[in-house]
Amino acid sequence: MKNYRKELWFNIESRMEIKNITDKVEKCLKESGIQEGLILINAMHITASVFINDDESGLHHDYKRWLEELAPHAPISRYHHNNTGEDNGDAHLKRQIMGREVVVAITGGKLDFGPWEQIFYGEFDGGRRKRVLVKIIGE
Repeated sequence: MKNYRKELWFNIESRMEIKNITDKVEKCLKESGIQEGLILINAMHITASVFINDDESGLHHDYKRWLEELAPHAPISRYHHNNTGEDNGDAHLKRQIMGREVVVAITGGKLDFGPWEQIFYGEFDGGRRKRVLVKIIGE
């Protein structure tokens, strides 16, 4: 069995953003040469997420609004976590809702997706460099 590992780095300037990373993941798959197996894509920071959904701007807008309603950033005093001097208590909760990682089957050297599925990086505490791990195993 072969394996492949790569880190993708992002610096999202806004506090919350959704970025389609499907093309970057497909490039990793091509570099790996693996034709059949599994690919894991996970956020390596506790205030960011990786998830699968449709690449539709209205949906992304809805996600941002919904997440902000569930865990609003302000007032920062509402989160005990922020008593440590941080201001990102909301970002930890948003990440928990959106998830840490996705696993996708690889078939015939391609991501084995359903219709409209794409891979996204969700940033909830932007302004600094963060990374996503891509790990591929298979033949």
